[in-house]
Amino acid sequence: MNDYPISGTHSGHAYVDLGLSVKWAMCNVGAESPDDYGNYYAWGETSAKWRYGEDNCKTWERNVSNIGGTWRDVAHVKWGGGWRLPTEDEFKELLKEHKCTWTWTILNSHNGYKVTSKKNGNWIFLPAAGYRDGTSLLYAGEYGYFWSSTPYGSTALAYGLSFCSSKPYVDWGRRYGGHSVRAVGEF
Repeated sequence: MNDYPISGTHSGHAYVDLGLSVKWAMCNVGAESPDDYGNYYAWGETSAKWRYGEDNCKTWERNVSNIGGTWRDVAHVKWGGGWRLPTEDEFKELLKEHKCTWTWTILNSHNGYKVTSKKNGNWIFLPAAGYRDGTSLLYAGEYGYFWSSTPYGSTALAYGLSFCSSKPYVDWGRRYGGHSVRAVGEF
């Protein structure tokens, strides 16, 4: 599984064409390889921090619209070019059974999902990096949490991709939590 199906690069970062509406980054923001957890970010913030809480979250209890491609989008700020956070709908597209197969597996000793395109066989690996709350890293190796650019309709929540070994799904998370980020682009 180490023969990574890189389709190209944009602004110095590798991407994979899964035959979907966007190209998916090979690695998480802040990661060196597909299985690396990378950095953790609160929703709408562009820097990792030592503690994640309501009192130090810049978007907590604030009316913020979709942050994709804006100064609040960590993928766009860190990687530039056309990179951005995926939307709620782009995560839902990734989950469609007729488009991709999700297989819980291990890559270089890290648990996660291999997401394989049914159109072209290309794949990405999403590590189960857990999340950060306060100063703790919780559920690493068991669960994965990835932010979307889409707010949930509450000033405290935002949509994201969540998963455990039994199921991936689109859900909401508390904006202050430190989640992983997987960038997308339309190149």
